[in-house]
Amino acid sequence: MTALEPGSFLAELTPAERADLEARGRVRDFDPGETLFTEGERSSWVAVLLKGRAKAFSYREHGGEALLAVRGPGALLGEVAAIDGLPRSATVAAMEPAQVLAVTAEEFRAFLQAHGRVSILIMRMLCQRWRDADRKRVEFGMFDATGRVAQRLVELAERFGVPYDRVPAANANAGGTQSVRITLNLSQEELAGWVGASREAVSKALRTLRRRGWIETGRRRVIVHDLQALKRHAK
Repeated sequence: MTALEPGSFLAELTPAERADLEARGRVRDFDPGETLFTEGERSSWVAVLLKGRAKAFSYREHGGEALLAVRGPGALLGEVAAIDGLPRSATVAAMEPAQVLAVTAEEFRAFLQAHGRVSILIMRMLCQRWRDADRKRVEFGMFDATGRVAQRLVELAERFGVPYDRVPAANANAGGTQSVRITLNLSQEELAGWVGASREAVSKALRTLRRRGWIETGRRRVIVHDLQALKRHAK
């Protein structure tokens, strides 16, 4: 079983609650790039991510994607539309081979009625998302593209980072900090859509962070060599 993200919906359920939810749904597999939900469609089911990662995004008016969030194992997807009955507010697609527990909207609402504690849990999770969205809106007015890129790299390193041993000579005396490899394969276009900047601005920001020795990049690869420096720059 893939490790669940700490604090994720599935990780917060009790064994009894999880068993009841699993009994109400069925497991489905999705290929990389395959769409789970489409913005504007009516809701008929919710998904609990069991394996892999997915992104939520909206299409920009003049083309491209505005990345809204990246979800990992244990995340609950599509619950808002299932609860309020309105069209879906974003498109969700698998970023890598993914497996989900699919539960019909009717069964999901029945599950919530049977488990009042889970309803409170979802309310708390939604409040966290709204607070995070408010914080990101403030960031757009306070930070330039380099600052916003640094913030997202900090988030990715903390959520999807694994220790990385090889430290380049240019960073060998950076206080002995442990390098971190971000395991999420995020393109520059996707990162640009997440920070609300052009691809050119994101490319320039990454060059700046590389020049300072804080990160190392390759094709869909980012290694953070000085996480504390990124955090300080993102404040």
